[in-house]
Amino acid sequence: MGMITTPDVLDEKAAVEAAELALADIAGIRQEVSKVIFGQEQVVENTLLAIMSGGHALLVGVPGLAKTKLVTTLGAVLGLDANRIQFTPDLMPSDILGTEVMDQDETGRRSFRFVKGPIFAQLLMADEINRASPRTQSALLQSMQEYHVTIAGQRYDLPAPFHVLATQNPLEQEGTYPLPEAQLDRFLLQVDVGYPARDAERQILLDTTGMVDVEAQSVITSERLLEIQRLIRQMPVSDAVVDYILTLVRAARPGQGDKETDKHVAWGPGPRAGQALMLCVRARALYEGRLAPSIDDVRALAEPVLQHRMALNFAARAEGMSVRDLIAGLVKRVS
Repeated sequence: MGMITTPDVLDEKAAVEAAELALADIAGIRQEVSKVIFGQEQVVENTLLAIMSGGHALLVGVPGLAKTKLVTTLGAVLGLDANRIQFTPDLMPSDILGTEVMDQDETGRRSFRFVKGPIFAQLLMADEINRASPRTQSALLQSMQEYHVTIAGQRYDLPAPFHVLATQNPLEQEGTYPLPEAQLDRFLLQVDVGYPARDAERQILLDTTGMVDVEAQSVITSERLLEIQRLIRQMPVSDAVVDYILTLVRAARPGQGDKETDKHVAWGPGPRAGQALMLCVRARALYEGRLAPSIDDVRALAEPVLQHRMALNFAARAEGMSVRDLIAGLVKRVS
């Protein structure tokens, strides 16, 4: 995610017209996704916010909660070319990026030809990403940050838009390689996927065990998604919201004057967390039909933006604290 520069703010009339068109598209996207994904409104919203903001998302949840189905559905609805990689300990970087193969023409002349890997997609699902070795994870890291890969000294640009939606099982940790902090920071949001509500689960039982399997249809194109992403970067953000983001992110770091943070946090979020909040609060405002974000948007997105960018110290973990509890307290204290 690049640095956010001061956007060229649209004039009021053009902004309203562009927002109305975007709202109609977003409503269509939500309706189409709801045909396949039952309940989980917050999960769908946060995942869509990450994509609308131009970033990547880490989906964390136990098996069987339709994480894979959600990614597949979003790829279809948003008109994106999608690929899926099942991460395993023996997965090599070349299995993701691609490799050079030797070709021989009719005259017997030999040359190398690059065969693209599955990462060359607009939406990449990295299933159980923490099962891959650190070497393979680092290969994915460059593409997430720089939007290109380098093979044998040659640069290959990834398609636009490019989004990684990675899944992770929080329970089964045997044989896994925890994601390094540098890679966690590349994910715009961490989306916690919980169990569905009773009514939603009842609908799942009825609608997914019959003869008809509903498939999502495309609502927008990838070009239209890029236009919405550009619109979000042009949305104005008030000084009050900017100051609140700065205060919140800085208060989550040890040594910045917050007593609870100093007592319980080993390391806190860097500037990229503030960048993520600046983008995501704009996307949330548009998602809800507003032309500018509010402080309530920051409060709502504090947990998914910050929780994977900070860690508790040993004493806090021994007391049974969680990062989510600490962020909730932080939001209440920061005014």
